[in-house]
Amino acid sequence: MRKKIVAGNWKLNNDKHETAQLIVALLSDPIPSDVRVMIAPAFTHLVQAKTLTEGTALEVIAQNMNAATSGAYTGEISARMLNSIGINQVILGHSERRAYYNETDLSLKEKVVTALEHDMEIIFCFGEELDQRKAEKHFEVVKSQLEIALFDLEPASWSKIILAYEPVWAIGTGETASPEQAQEIHAYIRKIIAEKYDNTLAESVSILYGGSVKPGNAASIFSQTDVDGGLIGGAALNANDFKAIFQST
Repeated sequence: MRKKIVAGNWKLNNDKHETAQLIVALLSDPIPSDVRVMIAPAFTHLVQAKTLTEGTALEVIAQNMNAATSGAYTGEISARMLNSIGINQVILGHSERRAYYNETDLSLKEKVVTALEHDMEIIFCFGEELDQRKAEKHFEVVKSQLEIALFDLEPASWSKIILAYEPVWAIGTGETASPEQAQEIHAYIRKIIAEKYDNTLAESVSILYGGSVKPGNAASIFSQTDVDGGLIGGAALNANDFKAIFQST
């Protein structure tokens, strides 16, 4: 049975002091045993976060990594560097990385391969934009993203893959996605994985929802059959909000 997962992506937020404060606040109550709770602080605070969460159920993950193992890539972080500080999980393909840094499904495919070579668990992000949703191309877009980046993987590699569907059209646009819309696309995602591989593998893959989950809508979204939790942005920066979300699973 798939375990619920709630991952907080802190993005470009929180200095050293704020990082410590937020982690301490999150750990002030026990993490529910039936959910994996993850946080993704800035690269500069990963070591600090690992130290503060040692011996707890709060998992620390990275927001990104480079496809290269080493070399002349100023400012970049490698999987090997992350491994060396005890970080073995990474978010890849976030909609902001795609939009602002021109990451493509092909370049992400390279990152996925590198991460797997370093035994890293991956939260792989994908999803359609507003114009694609309005043109009713969302199924086509999602299928293409997964086929290009992930469908060359051997079945065994999927034990390291967590999917995070991001309806970019429902993030900061004024548009909203209903729990039913989330379930519809998640069920479709599971269907195309089953068609490529088999039902057993498809049923084993966790698919998170990344469309502006908040305390007020978390329970209704997470209750959907094929929604296995969420990738949380802004609400993850508030301890009470984030705790309310992962306690809603």
